[in-house]
Amino acid sequence: MNFRRFFLLMYAIAATQLLMTQVVFGMGSGSGSSDTTSTAVNVDFVAGKKAIDQKDWNGAISAFHKVVALDPKDADAFNYLGYANRQLGDYEKAFDYYNSALRLNPNHKGANEYIGEAYLKQGDLANAEKHLSKLDDICTFGCAEYSLLKRAVADFKEKNS
Repeated sequence: MNFRRFFLLMYAIAATQLLMTQVVFGMGSGSGSSDTTSTAVNVDFVAGKKAIDQKDWNGAISAFHKVVALDPKDADAFNYLGYANRQLGDYEKAFDYYNSALRLNPNHKGANEYIGEAYLKQGDLANAEKHLSKLDDICTFGCAEYSLLKRAVADFKEKNS
């Protein structure tokens, strides 16, 4: 086997191993709100995401409660708990869960975006802009979460001017 073939074979093996690691450990890029790395695929987390996608807020809450019971440091699960509760109109619980996510990971892009949107729903532009500023710091070259919250802030200002 010549050197070129050997190099290509080694490259293919390394790429395959990296891909398998991402699949098994959930490190691939998913939604913009996922900022922490899971150590294993969690069936309840997957069920919670499916419930979110289907707008089954109570199903999502049930699933993500199971996730945080097993892993109380899962910022993504707390973020989704906040999101589902916000969709149900329970802002008090939503803020509690978003703040839990942000205590675990202050740079969680999804939690910063979603809590900013929740503040806007409550008419609190100042706190929404604090989280927009935080996203501006986190997203050096821009990110979807920053763009979405920036648009929501602009819309809020336009409607309330």
